[in-house]
Amino acid sequence: MTAQPAPSAFQVHASDNVATLLAEAAAGAPLAIVGSSSKASITASEQIALGHKVALVPIAEGEPVIKFGVVIGVAMRPIAPGEWVHLHNCRSQLDERSGHFDVRTGEPGDQAYA
Repeated sequence: MTAQPAPSAFQVHASDNVATLLAEAAAGAPLAIVGSSSKASITASEQIALGHKVALVPIAEGEPVIKFGVVIGVAMRPIAPGEWVHLHNCRSQLDERSGHFDVRTGEPGDQAYA
């Protein structure tokens, strides 16, 4: 049986503190970091889906989440390297409601619909 290559994640810009998964990764999987990163690999601390972001470095609560060399959000709590970065731990600077979106569906959780 041929060994599968490690999933990889792409760091777009050298200043990015997150990278985008190029394949789904299981918890504990080593991730090869490609692109602008000086970091060769990181371990996924949880399952992360294709196209989602993984933290490359520790991101403190209130610190910017950077992708494409620009701030795309703010950490809502401390985020450890290898952790999935998504709606549950990152909010938009433009829309305070973004911190209330459902992590799986993206539906707002702060609205009651009849």
